[in-house]
Amino acid sequence: MAELSHFDADGAAHMVDVSDKATTSRIATAKGRIYMAPQTLAMVMQGSAKKGDVLGVARLAGIMGAKKTPDLIPLCHPLPITKVAVDLVPNVAENCVEIEATVKTTGQTGVEMEALTAVNIAALTVFDMVKAVDKAMTISEIRVVLKDGGKSGLYEAD
Repeated sequence: MAELSHFDADGAAHMVDVSDKATTSRIATAKGRIYMAPQTLAMVMQGSAKKGDVLGVARLAGIMGAKKTPDLIPLCHPLPITKVAVDLVPNVAENCVEIEATVKTTGQTGVEMEALTAVNIAALTVFDMVKAVDKAMTISEIRVVLKDGGKSGLYEAD
């Protein structure tokens, strides 16, 4: 197992020093889902939720979430994000909205946390916008599915 880099020799949490790392192009993609009742999904797809365009607002929230990651996750570096794309796709067969976020930067550390944050914030926004009609929604399966750049190179989930 790899050594945990966010702890010093005494076991105290610290921000990793990336100053000696090469500046490279970095990309990460994360995915997740929010499951809901069929009627709720139909309302989301029709755009008839009282709070408005659920998928559009959640897309913007996900983008904003990626940009705010170092404000939310204590040991994340602030990064010059060059692209954030968030897609929300209704899946009628499984009564869910599939969420995918891709984040890019050129820097000394990766953007996995930004992609994961984007998916989480988008899912939470969907939940917030329709919770009045469906309190039993489930957010799940959030994971990194692609990471590239830097010393460790390419990772793709199975």
